[in-house]
Amino acid sequence: MSPKAVIFDYIGTLVNCRNYSMTTSRQKLYNALVAEGFDVAKDRFLAAYIEAHEKYRKVRYEQFKEVTNAIWVSEALCSLGYKVTADDSHVRAALNVFFQDFIDTLELRDGAKQLLREVAEECKVGLISNFTHAPVIHRSLRKVGIDRYFNSIVVSDENGWRKPDRRIFQDALNRLRIEARDAVYVGDSPIEDIKGAKEAGLKTIFIPSQFNRLKDLKISKQTPDYIAKDLTIIPHALRTLS
Repeated sequence: MSPKAVIFDYIGTLVNCRNYSMTTSRQKLYNALVAEGFDVAKDRFLAAYIEAHEKYRKVRYEQFKEVTNAIWVSEALCSLGYKVTADDSHVRAALNVFFQDFIDTLELRDGAKQLLREVAEECKVGLISNFTHAPVIHRSLRKVGIDRYFNSIVVSDENGWRKPDRRIFQDALNRLRIEARDAVYVGDSPIEDIKGAKEAGLKTIFIPSQFNRLKDLKISKQTPDYIAKDLTIIPHALRTLS
């Protein structure tokens, strides 16, 4: 029996990130905040921003609770004397500038669009992404031209939980209206994708990426149901798993 749904990770699995500079993006975030009316010294803001980032990184990676980037920025600004919340329109506008660099560096991996086209003809297609600012995922999917292939898109910023927590996988399954046993998950992270999906009851396919190599899978001691060397192998892997 063929799977009723194939669910993909996004960054690393379907797209590569080329020549991204966090330092440059942080500078643009600061410039955007100044343009939005926040008159703060750059060094003080960046120090406060990094402190907030590290504080919530612990929550995100240990408790698997997602914390939107807007919270880090608003908390940093509050520590510098401003009274703002994560919903502040000026903060959101600055974040859109901050993330544009990242969006611009994303490009489809070889075979990604053809793979999605083939899979979409046979079953439902889902996507689960760990990301702190959901608009980035939705905008970039449109930018690279693959948004139309997905029946369901789940982003941790909107869901509240991060992979490998099983609740974000269950959310995707619920939206697709299928059982875990009828789905296959494709991802490049041994822990977030393979461990998380397996614990949620899905079959798994690991694909090496610029972020995670086969040696990383071996070190993790995770055992996916199939290892695909690239995206062109996925259709064969799905038939094998069936």
